[in-house]
Amino acid sequence: MKRCTIIGGADIADYQRISEYIRNDDYVIYCDSGLKHRSGLKSEPSLIVGDFDSYENPCLQTETIVLPTEKDDTDTLFAVKEGVRRGFEDFLLLGVTGGRLDHTLGNVYILLYLDSLGKSALLVDDLSEMEIVSSLTKEISCDFSFFSLINIMGTARGITIRNAKYPLNDAEISCEYQYGISNEVLPGKKALVSVSEGKLLLIRVF
Repeated sequence: MKRCTIIGGADIADYQRISEYIRNDDYVIYCDSGLKHRSGLKSEPSLIVGDFDSYENPCLQTETIVLPTEKDDTDTLFAVKEGVRRGFEDFLLLGVTGGRLDHTLGNVYILLYLDSLGKSALLVDDLSEMEIVSSLTKEISCDFSFFSLINIMGTARGITIRNAKYPLNDAEISCEYQYGISNEVLPGKKALVSVSEGKLLLIRVF
């Protein structure tokens, strides 16, 4: 099934790297000022959403949902929910981190929201890839400089890390003590990360 790619208005410096994540058959939703990335990413919108308080509505011949400026959901979260409503199971989030910390944290937690719905989601920015580790084992290739595991809810238990400089076996990470930062994949290997209870944010650093 086609993937839903959502593009927000946070800065993107390396268009070449980021554009490589977009597939030709992706359903692409641009959120408000995310439209400033159209030419850099060389990707046309399938849908546009936003309240257009930070970017002028381009009035394209593309389906556009104009949102009120006062609402509970951010433009990005609305776009995600719209993708869910339209039946997508796989999501890619671009241009949604950096700048205001409140927006960045809110958008990172969208990964948790999608995971709770059983959806697959990857967030990519100029520095890293991010996704949730919950029921499935995740891989990290040695192409990445570092990787970190951040607990973003409750206490995560039964954490296992294999093929890494700092391995773990049946470990626990609480929100109050984040010690899973800046690990490294062993040369020529793929690190494997899993958790039996709770959820972790996996950050692969380029």
